[in-house]
Amino acid sequence: MGPQSRERRTGAVQSTNDSSALSKRSLAARGYVQDPYVGLLVPGAGRRAPLIHRGYYVRARAVRHYVHAFLEQTLVPHAAPRAQILSLGAGFDSLYFRLKTAGRLARAAVWEVDFPDVARRKAERIRETPELCALTGPFQSGKPASALYFESVDYRILGLDLRQLQRVDEALGAAGLDPASPTLLLAEAVLTYLEPESAAALIAWAARRFPNALFVVYEQMRPQDAFGQFMLQHFRQLNSPLHGLDRFPDVEAQRRRFLQAGWTACGAVDMNEFYRCFLPAEERRRVENIEPFDEFEEWHLKCAHYFILAASRGDTLSHTLVFPPSEAFPRVNPALPSGVFPASVVTSEGLGPNLKRYGHASVLLSPDVILSAGGFGEQEGRHCRVSQFHLFSRDCDSEWKGSQIRSCGTGVQWDGRLYHTMTRLSESQVLVLGGRLSPVRPALGALQLQFCKSEDDSTEDLKVTITKAGRNDDSILSCWRHSATEVSYQNQEYLFVYGGRSVVEPVLSDWHFLHVETMTWVQIPVEGEVPEARHSHSASTWQGGALIAGGLGASEEPLNSVFFLRPISCGFLWESVDIQPPITPRYSHTAHVLNGKLLLVGGVWIHSSSFPGVTVINLTTGLSSEYQIDTAYVPWPLMLHNHTSILLPEEQQLLVLGGGGNCFSFGTYFNPHTVTLDLSSLSVGQ
Repeated sequence: MGPQSRERRTGAVQSTNDSSALSKRSLAARGYVQDPYVGLLVPGAGRRAPLIHRGYYVRARAVRHYVHAFLEQTLVPHAAPRAQILSLGAGFDSLYFRLKTAGRLARAAVWEVDFPDVARRKAERIRETPELCALTGPFQSGKPASALYFESVDYRILGLDLRQLQRVDEALGAAGLDPASPTLLLAEAVLTYLEPESAAALIAWAARRFPNALFVVYEQMRPQDAFGQFMLQHFRQLNSPLHGLDRFPDVEAQRRRFLQAGWTACGAVDMNEFYRCFLPAEERRRVENIEPFDEFEEWHLKCAHYFILAASRGDTLSHTLVFPPSEAFPRVNPALPSGVFPASVVTSEGLGPNLKRYGHASVLLSPDVILSAGGFGEQEGRHCRVSQFHLFSRDCDSEWKGSQIRSCGTGVQWDGRLYHTMTRLSESQVLVLGGRLSPVRPALGALQLQFCKSEDDSTEDLKVTITKAGRNDDSILSCWRHSATEVSYQNQEYLFVYGGRSVVEPVLSDWHFLHVETMTWVQIPVEGEVPEARHSHSASTWQGGALIAGGLGASEEPLNSVFFLRPISCGFLWESVDIQPPITPRYSHTAHVLNGKLLLVGGVWIHSSSFPGVTVINLTTGLSSEYQIDTAYVPWPLMLHNHTSILLPEEQQLLVLGGGGNCFSFGTYFNPHTVTLDLSSLSVGQ
């Protein structure tokens, strides 16, 4: 790498500090953490999205967990040497000021290292802010040629390049850091910005230099899956590519990395596990209720792609790093794949970006016509709630063709809802139930879509008329992420509307029956043990009843239960479906029944390091098996959540339409193509 390229890279990495600092300021302003100092260090305003807040919150709590554990362990014996915290790539973090206010630095001190420009700006900011100077006490600035930009009795800021370890070692020694004292090294999103050789040298240097130390690292991981690939692409576009993830892709590889570098003990967990196992339930409830939130998929995926690691040297600190095994977060290893479903891009004239969306609904109007509506996606060159309908039709040559259609007339207009359901009433009629406009605005009322073909019966000039199908104040319809399944009772057809969430209830357990012919809600007796509340589950029609699988339950916990709402003479009966081996808890998947087998397609799970393909459950035997999706001929990444899917049983194919999401601070990703899965290997006899 040439000097100019290295300089550009350094500038790009420094810019990530500025973005992170603003996110931390927004985090504190919204009350996720108590930090009155980040606002003094980081001027300006700007509110981040709830997803960003959650991501930075769990990061802050993980680091705080180890800082407090280190200080509690090292400050007990009064005769012990002063504890030291060395924050690498500290940026504008306010750790020192928070610890000083809490009285935790009586026998400890903080050293911070970052690029010279970052260190200089932070030191200047502290010097010109009286509230901060009051906490540091008397201070002095370093000499012009010195790396020391700020020095007080218990706080030092140094401007250094971590790739120049000899210079780092000398400057820290000159600034009073004692290698023999108990030392906590912090590296939050630092090592992946270093070339692998530089990162390895830093880890090994710290192991050699500090015989009684704890090294806490917060970093990215899991580069292989769709979210990981999009994450890597984001940082490449910022000219600050992530390094080493191919060599150390998961927590086990990271653990071996530190042990082989000279650290005597090491443990690591991803942020989903940390959040669920290291934070009290009441604190999680507080955080989950701070502001409206409906981006669960991206929250869990972000947490699955970051980890917190603690490596130790010396007996004093060895038991502060251990991550106790937790029954609250059991790891699941899905069975080895029983087969593969090949995937291919559906060739479609004019399809282009029209199906770049998520949170939409799709329905098969006839064997050759599919309708998709709603969701959030690309429309006319911008990201927005989609107002156009997308029709996917197959011609006589079995080629699929996509087209956009708009509502006609001056009546009801499409309101741009997400997470609704659509049910086919006939080849020309569709019923739309529920959905939301935002996490605090449910879509009001049911809609009926009426399609009118041209005289030649082609779909090219298809028009749609929208009418209200229920009352606006119908509370049954004020939900989203629910399901609507066709069931039969006493030779009458009903829609079984189950679960979901609402503005008032984060997860629902109730159900309702809609008589399709009269479009009225009716009471039908249901017996059996009621399943736990859930949303973002799947629901499939089978034998006149409904199969409910997975979903996100209370406390935002993915579920692995499967229930069958079975028709009986006096109504319906809830029955639990026993599955062996048990399936991995999941949500935001789709499901279909084919030849007596329940297919669960994609979704989000947090208890396994693998990523979902298709789980196949034999509904006669209860046996489950896993099938991989062969994406060799599909542009990667392919995100299998927030998508819809249409089963074509005659062709033994499954069409996957749309999918993706708002991927933390990395941007929004939409699957660019409609994809077909070849299910022919799933024979009737299997």
